[in-house]
Parts: sequence; structure tokens; C-alpha cells
Amino acid sequence: MTKTMRAALITHYRQAAPVIQRVPIPTPNANDVLVQIRAASINPIDLKTMAGGLKFLLPYQVPLIIGSDFAGIVVAVGTHVTDFQVGDAVYGRPRKHRIGTFAEYLAVDQADIALKPHNLSFTEAAAIPLVGLTSYQALHDLLHLRPGQRVLIQAGAGGIGTVAIQLAKTLGAKVTTTTSQKNTAFVKSLGADKIIDYHHEDFATTLSGYDAVFDTLGGPNLLRAFQIVKPGGRVVSISGLPDAKFARSYGLPWWKRQLIQLASHRLTQTARRAHVSYHFLFMKPSHAQLTILTDLIAQERLRPIIDRTFPLTELPEALAYSHQGHARGKIVVTMA
Repeated sequence: MTKTMRAALITHYRQAAPVIQRVPIPTPNANDVLVQIRAASINPIDLKTMAGGLKFLLPYQVPLIIGSDFAGIVVAVGTHVTDFQVGDAVYGRPRKHRIGTFAEYLAVDQADIALKPHNLSFTEAAAIPLVGLTSYQALHDLLHLRPGQRVLIQAGAGGIGTVAIQLAKTLGAKVTTTTSQKNTAFVKSLGADKIIDYHHEDFATTLSGYDAVFDTLGGPNLLRAFQIVKPGGRVVSISGLPDAKFARSYGLPWWKRQLIQLASHRLTQTARRAHVSYHFLFMKPSHAQLTILTDLIAQERLRPIIDRTFPLTELPEALAYSHQGHARGKIVVTMA
């Protein structure tokens, strides 16, 4: 094995595009495996990280290798690793302070990965970890969806939406989603029961009495989501403001908790007046939940949706395409 690898780095926030450079291959710790990455997917958090939008919660040091999930082959294991061995095909989402999947190698904790679904290619598997875990934790852990309940999933044709619709159906929910007219048949094929064309319909005036909303857009769309949820219902957002409850659970210092409480005051009051619980979700890696997703994929109850693939050398173009916000499903970067 060579001692260096290609990796996509930023040297400062708001950098126009990452630069592909050769850097040392990481050394795995006792609980780590070293993975030769075959493919990694682009996620909104990558764009937010590059722009510096997460510095308040994740104060990364630069230079920084970006990238948040992957699929690849284990090439070395730490002394305390028991669940994986060299040659295993794996996929996963490294914990937030150890990102860096737009690279040829990654050292990752064994608790953050699972064996790759046997019926997916590396490219397909790389499209699942972050969006799959995010959707599962939103729909199962926080919204507690039960059979027959009605849930609105915003932006059904996007990377999160395409997976969330499928997972909500495995939980027995009745799914409504928002999308453009050109994607109506597509989201219906994923399992959506009701479709709102956001160009011509306002979900906040069209829908009512819902049990839950999974918000992926934030801003005004999140505030209007409370209008359609019945008292006692739940709203989970991955794009809205964190609230004081999240700040405490995340272990932020006092002064940051105070700032978040002030910034989220309107949101908190809106939820309180609607008698609806609000949760901001910052997804956590999970071997156990990845295994659940693997089982659903093996049963063909969940499938990745890939819009385009790019080689690592074209990562700037891939990120620019992602930034346009029109991808149907995921954008995957291959290391070959």
C-alpha cells in the first residue's frame, strides 16, 4: 500500500471548490477499521460545512477533508476490532468530528459501519448511509410513526425524501409529499399516497389533521408545517433552527444555549401554540440502524435512488450540481 492518498480538501471556509491533493493515509486507532473507499455520496451537510454554516455546532479545523458517507473495502483493522475483518465490504457514516469520505482511504470507528448490502454495488450502497440513518431516526425514533398515521415528507424527490418515503411506508404510514409536477409519477412509484405540486398548491392550506411532518427545507416551510399537524402531533426538522432542548442534549456551553434559545424563540412559540412537539435532528451514526437498513434493502423494501455519478476528479462539478438543488435522489462520487 502506498503511504499517501488522493483527498478533497478545503483550506478555508467559503472556498469556491475543494482541491484534490495527496495527503497521508490515516492510521486506524484500536477501535477503527481502515477502509479503501470505492464511492461516497454528496449530502447537503457537505455544502453547509464548506460554507461555514455549521461552525457554531461543529467548529472544524482546516485544512479539512470533506465527505460524510461511503462504501468500500476494509484493508486493515485496529487491535480492538471484533466485528470486521480485512476484505469485508462495508458502508457507513463516520461520526461528525471524523468526516472525510471524499478520499481514497478513511479510518472509521467500527461502531459507525455495517456490512454492505450484498445486493447493492458500492456506488449504490454509498447513497444510503446518511440519508437512510437520518430518515430512520426522524420517522422511527422521533416521530414514532405507526401504521395508518399520516405524515408529510417535504421534498420527496430529493436525497432524503426518496429514502424517507420508502421508510415511512415500511412503518405503515400514509405518506404525503411535496414535489414538482415532473416528479409526481416518480415519487408515487416510491410509495407516496398523496402528492402536493408545490408550484401550484400550498400544503399549509391544502392539508390538515396530520400526525407528523418531516421537514427537510426549514425556513417558512417549517413554520407553516405546524398549521397542518393536529394537537399532540410531532414535527422533526433537519434544516430548521436548533432549539434549547437540542442545545442541552448536544452539550453546548451555556452561552451557545442562550443564543440558540433566543434565535429559536419564534419557532418554539409556534410549536407551543399549536400544541405540537418540535425536534431538531442532528443524525448520529449507528451500526445497529445501518443493519436494519441493510435488512430492508435485502428484502427489496428500500432501494437507493441515484441521479448522477462523478469521478473524484470532478468533485467540484458534482458539488456545483448538488448546489442547484434539482437532483432526483443522490449524487455519488466514485474513487476510480
